[in-house]
Amino acid sequence: MTPISSTERRALITGASSGIGKETALAFAKAGIDVALVSRSEDKLEAVAGVAREAGVKAKAYRLDLAKVEDVREKIGAIAADFGPIDILVNNAGMGYTGSLIETPLSDWQSVINLNLTSVFQCIQGILPMMRDRKKGLIINVASIAGSQAFPGWGAYCVSKAGLITLSKVTALEERTHGIRVATISPGSVNTPIWDTETVGANFDRNSMLSAETVAQSILHIALAPEQAVVEELTLMASAGTL
Repeated sequence: MTPISSTERRALITGASSGIGKETALAFAKAGIDVALVSRSEDKLEAVAGVAREAGVKAKAYRLDLAKVEDVREKIGAIAADFGPIDILVNNAGMGYTGSLIETPLSDWQSVINLNLTSVFQCIQGILPMMRDRKKGLIINVASIAGSQAFPGWGAYCVSKAGLITLSKVTALEERTHGIRVATISPGSVNTPIWDTETVGANFDRNSMLSAETVAQSILHIALAPEQAVVEELTLMASAGTL
């Protein structure tokens, strides 16, 4: 087995086939961080992995439907065992959803909570044992301004992101003595394919939104902080817009 360099770092990124996840993978690759890419879309993942490898790092695509929460913990653990010890876990995968609370079907509510919150909980559980064994690790959870600010018509989404912010805080307190750091980034509106999905019915000026590249650079900034420090919470807003 090839010995692991003291400077070598490995990241696992969910939702890595497009948007913030894709740009984070490419930013990490340019910074010399190996990347394990997780998403439902294998073809798109392979394309991102190919570009990442051009930067000279190890990059591998893993197809996984995080909405199937009962499988996530075991499969994330298996991915980490295959790829190598994970130093950075970026929980980025998620979905948007619009609809008044009174009109939100229970099945839709559960789908949003499962993907945006429960799957993250399961990813964390899948990675924590290895991080604890190594007495180090960084978990970066991509939340949203909607986790701390309520928006009418976005109830299920707001609740899922508020839960994610609290999950981050509790995990940080519980794992600090194990050398594990936890960070939360809460962007405002980001111009990604989420606005084109069937579950989102909103019409905003996407030119005024944050770019996925900008958010990715902020995630990289968090990842590159010295191990003696942690950016616990970062709110990132577009200077040109209000959302």
